[in-house]
Parts: sequence; C-alpha cells; structure tokens
Amino acid sequence: MIDAQASVVDASETFSQAKEKALIQAAQKGDKHAYHTLYELHVKRVYALCYRLTGDRALAEDATQEVFIQLWRKLTNFDGQSRFTTWLHSVTANVTVSYMRKQRGWFQRMFNIEDSAAEYEQAESSSAEVDLESYIVQLPERARMVFVLHAIEGYRHEEIADMLNMAVGTSKAQFHRAKQLMKEWMGYGDE
Repeated sequence: MIDAQASVVDASETFSQAKEKALIQAAQKGDKHAYHTLYELHVKRVYALCYRLTGDRALAEDATQEVFIQLWRKLTNFDGQSRFTTWLHSVTANVTVSYMRKQRGWFQRMFNIEDSAAEYEQAESSSAEVDLESYIVQLPERARMVFVLHAIEGYRHEEIADMLNMAVGTSKAQFHRAKQLMKEWMGYGDE
C-alpha cells in the first residue's frame, strides 16, 4: 500500500526555491529590482551573522551593507551548485571578517588601542541574568569570531584558521578561551 502522505511534496518550498532561482538569475543579468528583492529576503539573516561576528550593532549594520555591496559584485560567481543561503552565508562570513580587519586597523591607528582589560571589565560588570547573545557579544574579538563561526555556524577549525589567517591551534585555543569565559560569566566556573 502506498502512503499518500509520504509522497506529498512541499509545494511552497519548491515554489519558493524556484522563485529565488529566478530572482538570482535576473539579478545576475543586472536586474536591480530582482536584487533588491533578494536583499529584502536575506538582509535579516545576514545582519544576524554580522552582529554575532562583530559584537556591535553599528559595525554589524556597516558590515551588512558591505556584504550586499560585495554580493552585487560577486553574484555572477554563484553557480547554483549549493543552496543560495549556504553560499550567501559563506560570503557574509568572509566579507565581515575582512571588514572587521579593516575597521580594527583603523580603530587602532585612530585611537591607539589594543586588546585590553576593558573587554573583561565590561563582561564582569554585566548582570548575571543576560541571555547567551549578550555573553557572546562581550567576548574578546578573536574569541568571539571563532566561537560564532565554530559553535553557532558550524565551521571546522581548519576553515576558521583559513578565514581568520591564524593557525588551527590558535582557532582551537580561542574557542576554548571563549567557552571558559562564558562558563565563568554564567557562573559555572571550572565544572
């Protein structure tokens, strides 16, 4: 006996994917309206990743805009071999990391700052009843970036090392540092 329920295809998802594919193809040919529609469909997801990586709303907004500027330039590179969201996620992570490198250099030159105890003071002064996102934002920059890319976004340490131009061992150490700091802030200590 054939199970009718098992052979039913989710038409809304199929239609959505076909619509997105048509938008991508039109945008690849220079259709700005199609590109704007893609922007509207994905801007929240892109901003969320940018915010997790930067830890700062203003930087995340700027990085999001940079992602979509680069996306317009790189859209012809999308070949459809993977899902668009997977490809966009990769572009977002790479562009945001690059954007942060540029910003960090500018901030350091402008204000002559380096990683300091101020990051830790901010973390210690926060309330114990803060959500996970708030703890992530308080992590030192490199530890936060590795933590987000590995624990939340699922990248392997080898991939993160390539993206952030660091050794694999450094990626693992930064991830461990992030976990330890978050455990400490959440009150779990060395359990």
